[in-house]
Amino acid sequence: MSVFQGLVEIIGLTEKFTFNPKEGIDNPVMVITDDSDYVPTPSPRLCVLKREDRESYGFHLRVEKGCRGHIIRNVVSGGVAGRSGVRDGDRLLEVNNCYVDDLPHSEVARKIKLSGLQLCLLVLDEEEYKQAVSQGQDLRGVARIKKGKGCKPPRLCHITKHPVSGLGISFTPVEGQKGHFSVNLVAGGAAEKAGVQKGDRLVWMNGATVSDLTHSALSRMMKKCGDHITILVIDSESEKKYTQERMPILPTAAVSHNLPHRPRKFHLVCGPEGYGLLLRLEKAPSGRTFHVLREMDPGSPAERAGMQDGEVLLEVNGESVESLKHGEIVDRVRLSGKQVSLTTITLQGMEFYTKLGLSPLLFCDGDADQREKSPLNKMDGSCKPRHCSLQKGPLGFGFHLGCVPHRPGTFISQVASGSSGQNAGLLVGDVVIEVNGQNVEEKYLEDVIVLVKEGGHFLSLLVKDKTGDSKLKQTDTPAKDSSDSEQEEEDDEKSSL
Repeated sequence: MSVFQGLVEIIGLTEKFTFNPKEGIDNPVMVITDDSDYVPTPSPRLCVLKREDRESYGFHLRVEKGCRGHIIRNVVSGGVAGRSGVRDGDRLLEVNNCYVDDLPHSEVARKIKLSGLQLCLLVLDEEEYKQAVSQGQDLRGVARIKKGKGCKPPRLCHITKHPVSGLGISFTPVEGQKGHFSVNLVAGGAAEKAGVQKGDRLVWMNGATVSDLTHSALSRMMKKCGDHITILVIDSESEKKYTQERMPILPTAAVSHNLPHRPRKFHLVCGPEGYGLLLRLEKAPSGRTFHVLREMDPGSPAERAGMQDGEVLLEVNGESVESLKHGEIVDRVRLSGKQVSLTTITLQGMEFYTKLGLSPLLFCDGDADQREKSPLNKMDGSCKPRHCSLQKGPLGFGFHLGCVPHRPGTFISQVASGSSGQNAGLLVGDVVIEVNGQNVEEKYLEDVIVLVKEGGHFLSLLVKDKTGDSKLKQTDTPAKDSSDSEQEEEDDEKSSL
C-alpha cells in the first residue's frame, strides 16, 4: 500500500477518481495521448565545404526519376564534402543560405558552381526528407527554423573615397574577440552612403577575411586601398546568430550595395546576317584569357540591343563559358537556333571581380535585361516559358486558376501573398502550358484542376506571360537555318556570330 501511496504522491493525483464501467474512464487527471498523430521535426544539417583552387567538392548533384528533391550522390570518401558531413542520398535544401528545394536543377547547379572556394549547404537526411514530404511538411519553414529567426544577410558594400571626408569609415577591435572589428562611421559619409550601417561588424575586405588579422594589419590594408574599397559587413546581432549556428558569413550570400560593375543580359534574335558580332579569344593585361565580343555590325541585332565592343562573354543561354573552349562556345550559339541569350561584362568589371575572388555572375541584374527594340524581340522575352516548382504549404499552393468561358486553356487568376505560388514566381495572368509535365493548352479548366490535385503535395508548372502567349501564336512560324562563318587562327581564335 505504501508503494502505491508513494506513486500517487510523485504523480500528483489529488482528485478522487471513481470508475463507472457504464460511463468508462472519467478521471479528469488521466490523459491518454495518441502517438499516431505525432509528426517528428526534421533536423537539417549545415555543412560548410572549403576547397583548394582546382580541387572539386567531391560529390554529384542529381535529379532522379520518381524521387523528389536535389539528391547528393557519389560522395568521395575523404573528399571535401565527405569531411564536411555530407552523405550519399542527402537532399539539398539550401545553397549559401538560399532555399533551393523548389528551384530547377540547372539553377541549383549554377549556384554551386558560382560559390567559389567555400560552399555552405543545408541538407536533410534521405529518410527524413521522404517522411517530411509524405507528411506535407513545409521544408522552407524547417530550413528557416534551423537558421534561426531574425538573421539578416550580410552586405557587400563598395565605397568610393570622398575628396574631403575620405572613405568615412574606421574600425575598432571588439574587446575579447580576436579578429572581430566594429565599424565606426562618419555621418553622411561615403561608407554610410554605400550601405554600411552603424554598429556593423567587418567580415571581409577586398577579398580577404579579417578574422586572422590584427588591428595594425587591418590599418595597413586600409592605407593601401586607394580611392576604393569593397567590404563585407553584417549587423552585430546577426553575427552572433551566425556564430551560434556555426554558419559562415559569405559574400556569395550577401546583398550588394553600390557595386561599380554589373553583368548585363542580352536576348538576341538572329537576323539575315546572323547576330552581327565577332567573338575573339584575347589576353587581358592581367595575363588572363577571356572570350571578348568585338565589331558589332551597324544595324545588327547585337548593336540594336546595346552591346558594346570589348565586352567579356560570361554566359550563353545561362551556361557559364569560363571553362569552355572557343569552338564549344560557337557551337552553343549555333545550336540555339534563331535566338540566343548572352551575359556580358566590361573588361574593367571582369578585372574588378577577379581581384575580389568572386564571380561577376553572382551580381547579375536579372530584371535589367537588354533587348532589341523590335516587336519580335519584345515578344521573345515575354514568351519564354518558365518552370515553377511548388510545394503545398499552409495556404495550399497559393494560387487560383481562371479560364475564358467555353474555351480550352487556363491562366493564373490570383496569387496569394507569401504563398508557395508567389515564392515559385507565378504571376497573375500567366498562361499554364504544362501541369506535372503534361501539356494542358487544349484542356478545359476542370481537367487541369484534376491534374493539379493528382500531384499531391508537389506541383510542377510550365507557364508563360499572357501577353507573350498571344503574340507567340501570331508569330509562330518555322525558323530558317542561320549560317555562321568561322575563321580560326592558331594564336587568335575568332568567329563571326
